[in-house]
Amino acid sequence: MAQKRKSWTEKLHNEKDLPRIITIDEKMSKKWGTGTCVIPHPREVDALMKKVPKGKITTINRIREVLALKHGTNIACPITTGIFSWVAAHAAEEANLQGEENITPYWRTLKSDGYLNEKYPGGVEAQKEKIEAEGFRVIQRGKRYQVENYQQYVVGIDELKE
Repeated sequence: MAQKRKSWTEKLHNEKDLPRIITIDEKMSKKWGTGTCVIPHPREVDALMKKVPKGKITTINRIREVLALKHGTNIACPITTGIFSWVAAHAAEEANLQGEENITPYWRTLKSDGYLNEKYPGGVEAQKEKIEAEGFRVIQRGKRYQVENYQQYVVGIDELKE
């Protein structure tokens, strides 16, 4: 018998023994430097995404900075942080479809370089629509879309810290 697929909300709340701090090994150090790395819990990423107020945005790198500070590590894992923002976005959209109104404003979380995230619900088009509705200007750069002058709208670290 096939196993029932987990909902996005279930994935968001899956414990997975996280957060976990690891030592950056020699192989990883080529990309990440040395020291320690936190693999956050999906709910930690979601909680930071929830703190971004209307009129502001954040990036995956800003979320990673705050997670590293919180856990006293050199970095937060870029791979899992990105995946967990994707899970949070889909869980928020799932909640929205069930009639919840106070959902995580995932569209305010951009990729590290200010680009829209094609993996969010509805793809780039849906994120573009939501972010433009909040007054941001989105510009096309090649095949990708970026919030114009995104750096000036990025929420400060202190605003995201718990």
